[in-house]
Amino acid sequence: MKKINVDKVVINIGVGKSGEPIEKAKKALLELTGQQPAVRGAKKTVRDFGIHKGEPIGAVVTLRRDLATEFLKRVAAAKKNMFKASSFDNYGNISLGIHEHIDIPGTKYNPDIGIFGMDVNVVLSRPGYRIARKSRKSAKIGKTHRINKDDAIEFFKQEYGVGVE
Repeated sequence: MKKINVDKVVINIGVGKSGEPIEKAKKALLELTGQQPAVRGAKKTVRDFGIHKGEPIGAVVTLRRDLATEFLKRVAAAKKNMFKASSFDNYGNISLGIHEHIDIPGTKYNPDIGIFGMDVNVVLSRPGYRIARKSRKSAKIGKTHRINKDDAIEFFKQEYGVGVE
C-alpha cells in the first residue's frame, strides 16, 4: 500500500492570445504526446493584455498510465536528469518548466509550428488515494499514508534515476 506511482502528467502551453498561436500550440502538444489537446480559456478579463474572459489562451493535455511514464522519462532527459528541490511541493507533486519543446528527445523542429515553452505537472499517488475523491463515503487520507516531499524525491531518484539539487 506504500508503493508510489505516477497518477497523471499534465502538460500545459500558455500562449496568451487566441487564434493561430493556439492552433500551433495544439499541434505541438499533439506531436509531443499523440493525444488531442484541450483548449483552456481565460479566467478573467485583462485589458492591458487585450484578453477577455473565456477567450482561449492555452492548450493542455493530461497523460495517464504508460503514456505518462514514457513522457516523464523524456522530460527527465530534457532536464538532464536533474530536478530542483524547489520544484517539489509538500504533497508529492512536482512542477517543471521546459523552455523549448524541441529540447525533449524525439522531437524535431517544425517551422510551421515554431517553438513553445511548457509547464509539466506530475501528480503522484499511492493505492487508497481514491477514498478522498469518491463521492459516496469519501474520507481523508491519513497522515502516515500521504506522500511528502522527501518521499517524492526518493521516488524520482529510484524510478527515473533523477538527481535533485
